[in-house]
Amino acid sequence: MSKQTLSFQAEVAQLLHLVTHSLYSNPEIFLRELVSNASDACDKLRFEGLNNAALFEDAPNLEVRVGFDKEAKTITITDNGIGMSQAEAVEHLGTIAKSGTKDFMSHLSGDQKKDAQLIGQFGVGFYSGFIVADKITVESRRAGLPAAEGVRWTSGGTGEFEVETIERAARGTTITLHLRDDAGEYLSHWKLKSLITKYSDHISLPILMQKEAWDAEKSEYVTQDEWEAANSANALWARSKKDISDEQYADFYKNISYDQEAPLAWSHNRVEGSTEYTQLLYIPAKAPMDLWNRDRKAGIKLYVRRVFIMDEAEALMPSYLRWVKGVVDSADLPLNVSRELLQESRDVKAIREGNTRRVLAMLEDLAKKDVAPKAEEGADGVTDVLSEDEKAAAEKDAGKYSAFYAEFGAVLKEGLGEDFANREKIARLLRFASTTTDAVSVSLADYKARMKEGQAAIYYITADSIAAAKNSPQLEVFKKKGIEVLLMADRVDEWAVSHLHDFDGTPLQSVAKGAVDLGTLQDEEEKKAAEAAAESFKPMLDKLKEALKDKAQDVRVTTRLVDSAACLVVGEGDLSNQLARMLKAAGQQAPASKPILEVNAEHPLVKKLETSAHFDDLAHILFDQALLAEGGLPENPAEYVKRVNALLV
Repeated sequence: MSKQTLSFQAEVAQLLHLVTHSLYSNPEIFLRELVSNASDACDKLRFEGLNNAALFEDAPNLEVRVGFDKEAKTITITDNGIGMSQAEAVEHLGTIAKSGTKDFMSHLSGDQKKDAQLIGQFGVGFYSGFIVADKITVESRRAGLPAAEGVRWTSGGTGEFEVETIERAARGTTITLHLRDDAGEYLSHWKLKSLITKYSDHISLPILMQKEAWDAEKSEYVTQDEWEAANSANALWARSKKDISDEQYADFYKNISYDQEAPLAWSHNRVEGSTEYTQLLYIPAKAPMDLWNRDRKAGIKLYVRRVFIMDEAEALMPSYLRWVKGVVDSADLPLNVSRELLQESRDVKAIREGNTRRVLAMLEDLAKKDVAPKAEEGADGVTDVLSEDEKAAAEKDAGKYSAFYAEFGAVLKEGLGEDFANREKIARLLRFASTTTDAVSVSLADYKARMKEGQAAIYYITADSIAAAKNSPQLEVFKKKGIEVLLMADRVDEWAVSHLHDFDGTPLQSVAKGAVDLGTLQDEEEKKAAEAAAESFKPMLDKLKEALKDKAQDVRVTTRLVDSAACLVVGEGDLSNQLARMLKAAGQQAPASKPILEVNAEHPLVKKLETSAHFDDLAHILFDQALLAEGGLPENPAEYVKRVNALLV
């Protein structure tokens, strides 16, 4: 039997140090992680066994066994799943892929409880055993290999581990934890069983423990030879909703998501028709750290007739709902379905559409209940009083949609460009700040309901921040006339709104694109005054166009400015200056285009142009100040400073 000593990968050594020195505040997670790994090993065997039944050998019934030995101070977790060869033991237990430890280490917050939750999320759950153990022994044999090719892996959690070839008749893996002196509380049948019930009750495999019986002579519980299931061994989603408590739903979510917080909402349904499936979908309370990584796979687990098929089946959920967690169990898909087949299957398309409708319906329900109803006096003078139960229910859901939107609102907007069929539903779920409130709470329906008589469009402006949008010169005439403007400051807004041309028949109009046209909201006298100013100012406009021909595509008089001298706008079909800057910052090439400079003919600085001996300098300063006001920078900052200084002395 060959035996060799190897060193851990550097990142694993770091992780082991962290586990043994920092993540001790929530030690019980070790059992959750190791039982979960054992269950995964059984699922993998079940999947590979679809095409090779010989892998089951003489043990077709898959199970996990948990035991302990008080005298030896050990806990043992055994599964008869896929097992490992010696090469796999070295690879899986001695090194970690790039998506594992490195990412785990980079996301640590310093909060022990939160950091402990990350262990399973990044695929390094095995090492949680070292929270309670000072030595771990793993014995395994891969399904299909001869008994002589078993492997024993041993480590004390320091910088090295040993591997050797052993004789092992049984397929699968046995992990033995040699407990630390301060972990003796886990050498208890009651303690281990309670942890299995708490964390692993949903696992569809039986998790077996030896029965205990009271021995009157010894005045203690004695372990018997008979084994019994410590979990219900029944998939939670397969049970009737009336038999599942809110606490069980929340616990199941925490198990599949590695999130310590309860979800905001969930939906559990059995769908029947041309395609039959069960869906259990959750809306998380907090966004994952990699939410903006569009390459991350969705969090939906796929089962077929309760047989686990794959984690993160991205075909079951559109990209803009990639934050949804849950399970889909199909009655129609083949057991040997692949990711490639998922993309082409009609059944999968139906499931995806059903999941999307269900999630949007949950969000619509949360949005309706976001503000708790108040008792109101009716037309007959009688006040409708809410019952205590109604008050409690209303208060329970109040604020949930606002909390959701603060975490996921920006990514939800991606749906405007990705999901044409549900664009109207998504539009109703969007919320914005506006010139009437800095809170991101105004829906398009709210805005439309309070539009001024004669207002023909829903006005909005995009900027780098709410403050920048709120103080933009382009809003001056709207503020003067009391016209509400939506303020959009998410990076995705410009792209998303370009796919939403109207809402309930009312067009959306950027106040920074094209000439301002307030229609009937602008009286005839104002229009005539503007036309007269443009005519009388024409010679000056021509001089400005010549001076700024390299910077501006046009210069024109505007009525949108009240206090500012000038502002920049773009043509109706052009890329906004903000989006162009974002593309440039991201290293992408933005289409070449020049903005339009609009000037306020009544402003003292603009009037000074006519008599100034420094016309060109003033013209360039006017343009650069307009650029600064919208969050941009002059092309040549040093030249701008030089011009301003020259006029100051």
